[in-house]
Amino acid sequence: MPAAQENTFTPALGKHWLTPFYDLSIALTTREQTWRKALVQLISPKPSEIILDIGCGTASLDIAIARIAPGVRITGIDPDPAILSIARHKVAKAGVNIAFVQDYGDALGRHFEINTVDKVFSGLMLHHVTVQTKRAIFQAAFDVLKPGGSLYIADFGEQKTPLSRTLFKTIQRLDGFETTQPNAEGVLPKLMEASGFQNVAEKQVIMTPVGSISLYYAEKPMDEAQIRDLDYTN
Repeated sequence: MPAAQENTFTPALGKHWLTPFYDLSIALTTREQTWRKALVQLISPKPSEIILDIGCGTASLDIAIARIAPGVRITGIDPDPAILSIARHKVAKAGVNIAFVQDYGDALGRHFEINTVDKVFSGLMLHHVTVQTKRAIFQAAFDVLKPGGSLYIADFGEQKTPLSRTLFKTIQRLDGFETTQPNAEGVLPKLMEASGFQNVAEKQVIMTPVGSISLYYAEKPMDEAQIRDLDYTN
């Protein structure tokens, strides 16, 4: 899935023919309202910010952010033209301003300069991709974020109990064990740290009928000038 090497992607529900049922499936199986609300609260968007959504799907999170922070500059990135068609229809119906880019999550550098984005987030996308691509996505996010910018992830993380591991088998059979098992073993925060992020933390764990969803937070370190300015103002 790295943009320079692969020209295929895993559809939102694993199969292209299931794409029209994505929103219904997420609502029925993942306690959607709970984890989406928690993620938006964690992101805490501000009207002046530039925010990127990697693997935006049908843009439900983007619409929620645009509604609570009018003026925010939000861009959804996804390689799937069918899912983006649904997203554009939903955004037009909602009457909010959201931009879309059809591309892969590790190709942010094609569309954004380094050190220019305030926040990057992703919801239920990373379990679809290999460890190599997860790493590439985190590195791309790190590069485009401003020093002091932040990363937010909601995805199936470490499955810490026998029950959550059993429930998560449903997702694994649908999306494949190669991409999902590393998540279940807790690889995401390790990859964030390896990409240069600091203060990596699992902020919340939400049980669902198909396993536990973890909310992660990480920061890009500030440069020395920012630190001096912060010390001065304090």
